[in-house]
Amino acid sequence: MSTTATQLKPQPTVPGTYQPKGMLIGGKWVGAASGQRFAVENPAKRTAVAEVPRSAAADVEAAVAAAEKAFATWKAVVPRERGKLLLKIAEAIEARVEELARTIALETGNALRTQARGEAKMTADIFRYFGGLGSELKGETVPLGEHVLSYTRREPIGIVGAIIPWNAPVMLGALKIAPALCAGNVMVMKAAEDAPLGVLMMADICQEFLPAGVLNVLTGFGQECGGPLANHPKIRKLSFTGSTEVGKVIMRAAAERIVPVSLELGGKSPSIVYPDVDEEWTVDGIIAAMRFTRQSQSCTAGSRLFLHEDIFDSFLNKLEKKTTGLKIGDPLEEATDIGTIINSKQYTKVCKYVQDGLDRSDAKLVFGGLPPKTGPLSEGYFTLPTVFADRSNDWRLAREEIFGPVLVAIRWSDEAEVIRMANDSHYGLAAYVWTHDIGRGLRAAHAIESGWVQVNQGGGQTPGMSYGGYKQSGIGREFSLEGMLDSFTQRKSVTVNLAV
Repeated sequence: MSTTATQLKPQPTVPGTYQPKGMLIGGKWVGAASGQRFAVENPAKRTAVAEVPRSAAADVEAAVAAAEKAFATWKAVVPRERGKLLLKIAEAIEARVEELARTIALETGNALRTQARGEAKMTADIFRYFGGLGSELKGETVPLGEHVLSYTRREPIGIVGAIIPWNAPVMLGALKIAPALCAGNVMVMKAAEDAPLGVLMMADICQEFLPAGVLNVLTGFGQECGGPLANHPKIRKLSFTGSTEVGKVIMRAAAERIVPVSLELGGKSPSIVYPDVDEEWTVDGIIAAMRFTRQSQSCTAGSRLFLHEDIFDSFLNKLEKKTTGLKIGDPLEEATDIGTIINSKQYTKVCKYVQDGLDRSDAKLVFGGLPPKTGPLSEGYFTLPTVFADRSNDWRLAREEIFGPVLVAIRWSDEAEVIRMANDSHYGLAAYVWTHDIGRGLRAAHAIESGWVQVNQGGGQTPGMSYGGYKQSGIGREFSLEGMLDSFTQRKSVTVNLAV
């Protein structure tokens, strides 16, 4: 959580990054009704880099009123024309991708080269993808006879309340804005308090092309801003990305008004490595799947590594050599591979998990451990990629989402047992399978209870694929046409008697 400006030592404006103008309500950049502001922290330096409005219920009310006013006109815009505006936004984002990337790196601690620049480019791609789907908001005809015309329409839901996290804030914001607006909805979004700057920049670009009130972006804290947004009686749809615990709160709020929800929540994703792939490319894939270069602050991080006993030690030796060769440092430096944890609270949480692993007598520290207390890395929330080896899938580090670079390696020998262990979790978001035997890989992929499974690769999502979780990892899908239709439209059936 960001702290107030008086608790942080301000530093000069960082060149090439976005400076906020306020928050966006009804096409205007405004402050909070209370006049309060809060500081945004650079986690690599633990210093303030900007201030943004601290919004509350009154600001939510104003944003919802602006969205309501804009909805009647926006939903009447021809869908293909709405799509054209999204395509223009994509081009404008692409023209400023470096500024956006530096802003993301500054506020999230995600390294510019390995993470932030890719997120900025992906944001443009998301607007471009959904911009091309305006003509796909189709209904169907139902053959009830020659004298009856029966058809369905895809109609927008109304005002969407969206709440996003800090780990990939701009990309995740785009995944809500682009499909919701393409489908004819309007939106009130709460940016993450720890990383609002990139989202405000994206909103600034969007505002060049959108009518006032179609997109409104608030900055504030969960209880003060997110709570009033989730409980507002005029919000017709809630879309949330974040932790499973907060997702349950959002779902309870939606239940009070029978409001549809989309939830993309936590994960404790398994990576199953078969004995025939004790190879360098697999090690590279595990590093990617674990999201080590994003400090593993990802709900899809493959944080449970199931290694076959025949290759267990050999594979971990290779993994240690490659992972410890990654450079940890200032996220804005091109040479940096790994940046920082987002804030003090998360940093402390990750360190406590590492200490728990160190205190466990039957767990072996393979590499990593607690971060240094002196030197350059002590100046920010830097942590070390850490791997523990254990035979158990039942201890805390193997079951709870750490959201930090802590990987548990678990031996296996029986295929049925490793599938059972992979599924022995209340999460079910992502999974990874590694083998040269594609038939075996596909059988494992089909048996794993996760919404997104990759075989022989550990990369991220791509526009067009259907992405979402099983079990307590969420409800609904994103990144895709079906995600847009299912999440942001409602189907109306119309039947006409032609014989009259």
